[in-house]
Amino acid sequence: MKRSLLSLLLLVGGFAPSGMVLLAQDTTAAQVAAAVAATKKPAAMTLLQAIESGGWAMIPLALMSILTVMLILAYVITLRRNAVVSAHFMNTAEVLLKKRDYTGLLAIANRHSESVARVVRRMLDFASKNPTASFEVIREIAQTEGSAQAASLQHRITYLADIAVLSPMVGLLGTVMGIIRSFATIASKADEATRSGLLSGGVSEALFATAAGLIVGIVSMAFYGLYRNRVQSLISELEGASAHLLALLALNFERNDEKPREDRRERRSEDRRGEDKERAPAPSRRPAVSVDDEF
Repeated sequence: MKRSLLSLLLLVGGFAPSGMVLLAQDTTAAQVAAAVAATKKPAAMTLLQAIESGGWAMIPLALMSILTVMLILAYVITLRRNAVVSAHFMNTAEVLLKKRDYTGLLAIANRHSESVARVVRRMLDFASKNPTASFEVIREIAQTEGSAQAASLQHRITYLADIAVLSPMVGLLGTVMGIIRSFATIASKADEATRSGLLSGGVSEALFATAAGLIVGIVSMAFYGLYRNRVQSLISELEGASAHLLALLALNFERNDEKPREDRRERRSEDRRGEDKERAPAPSRRPAVSVDDEF
């Protein structure tokens, strides 16, 4: 009897450690599964969900992004060399200036929309309405119109710089307002267990506005720097083309001024010749001597 009880106890003791081991393994597997589930990446957020998370600030940022794309595409078309100085117009203007065909050049300038054509149009229009104007006055008119065209080119790209400055500020304002709203929600909750979750969720959602504002601002500033260098190059070409046409026009003015001078010199020389003839003494003649004078 004692032996049977001893064998039974040994049998139970032999199975007890194995059962405990199995139970420990099940517990470890459950903990690993929980850890894997906790570290599992959440589902990817769509663009619409990100916009909704950013709050009201995403509306002006979306409008700024659309405007940025439209300006970039518009500058690709307008900020070209042929839109400022075209080789066809320069060759035609040079030929007509050498022929002194100002009327034909003015008509061609009215049909072209380049910046240099506008400078020539303004210059020749003033010269045709004021035929007695000197070349210095016409040059000032051309320089003034050239400065206006250069300012117009620079003013176009400033919209990108404005968007690059405003978009991060709008995003930051949206973030601040979102954080204020999150703290207000946390203050209204009495349960302390949910406060940390609400705070982290509200801050993460509010930071979407800052991220969107920075993205729009960086893109705008990058294209602003690119187009600024291109505008400076186009302005240099416009100044060179305007100076070339003014030099050709100056040659025509000098030729026109030389003819009256030559006429004046010829008139002065003829007048001097006439005066010399009048001032010259008459030739002396010896009077005839009579017989009565001798005696």
